Amino acid sequence: MKEPKYLVEDLYTADPAAHVFNGKLYIYPSHDIVTGMPENDNGDHFAMRDYHVYSMEEIDGKVTDHGVILDVDDVPWSGRQMWAPAAASKDGKYYFYFPLKDKNDIFRIGAAVSDKPEGPFIAEKNPIMGSYSIDPGMFEDEDGEHYMYFGGIWGGQLQRYRDNKAIELGAEPADEDPALCAKVVRMSDDMLEFAEEPKDVVIVDEDGNPLKSGDHDRRFFEAAKMHKYKGKYYFSYSTGNTHLLCYAIGDNPYGPFKYMGEILSPVVGWTTHHSICEFKGKWYLFYHDCKPSGGKTWLRSVKFVELEYNEDGTIKPMDGMA
Repeated sequence: MKEPKYLVEDLYTADPAAHVFNGKLYIYPSHDIVTGMPENDNGDHFAMRDYHVYSMEEIDGKVTDHGVILDVDDVPWSGRQMWAPAAASKDGKYYFYFPLKDKNDIFRIGAAVSDKPEGPFIAEKNPIMGSYSIDPGMFEDEDGEHYMYFGGIWGGQLQRYRDNKAIELGAEPADEDPALCAKVVRMSDDMLEFAEEPKDVVIVDEDGNPLKSGDHDRRFFEAAKMHKYKGKYYFSYSTGNTHLLCYAIGDNPYGPFKYMGEILSPVVGWTTHHSICEFKGKWYLFYHDCKPSGGKTWLRSVKFVELEYNEDGTIKPMDGMA
């Protein structure tokens, strides 16, 4: 499979988190719902309120919709806006992680648990202690440790924090200052808490210097993801307002990560959010665009395509308009 394919046509889906559990491929997207709200840079037009999960036994096979696995009304601490989620598995249990604004309109990251990857999931009574911002991305290393990568600026509120603490009147750094970083944190044994303080995911240029805040074609904006290929750690992410998917490579889950290039050029629509997953010996990129909705940036549809590597381990870039 080398041509992109849409996951489903009967629902607007976005921000796909693809995971393999029990030999099957599961895709956990967010759910775009028609609202009529005006678009703004804080994402208030993204009034998502629930999550579905989809499964596939073959990459070109039937896609099963398992229905709603979690609704905003099922979360005791909920306010509004259920954005890009992620999932993980450990010791026969399945964990679903989701960003959601609390009753004070501040993004936190919640956890929910199920005995099955298709749910339904039962949300914990409180968000993960010490969590903030958006876009959890889950990674299990070969030693069994699980890590969460997270963060997103602008509507994702990451600019409101420094050293894991909220600050007054938070804003992005000046253009010549180091860019805001995504965060990485090792999970506790029960998968429901952070086992440590979140750390910066530093992306460096060819000279080893951290990327600058004004370097909008390369700096992190949102959609923090991690995968491992031939012993190297690949941190991939969206540049947000320049609409690129990029990646950087490191030697451990914490980095630093050397910027390597683009994975995907801009798609139809404003946001770019993805995941990268190996399934039955091949690698796939899951992402979204707005073609089915006629280019409306708040109504997105998940699609996927095979991802290929060069001999030196670099990723072959792809055309987002394909």
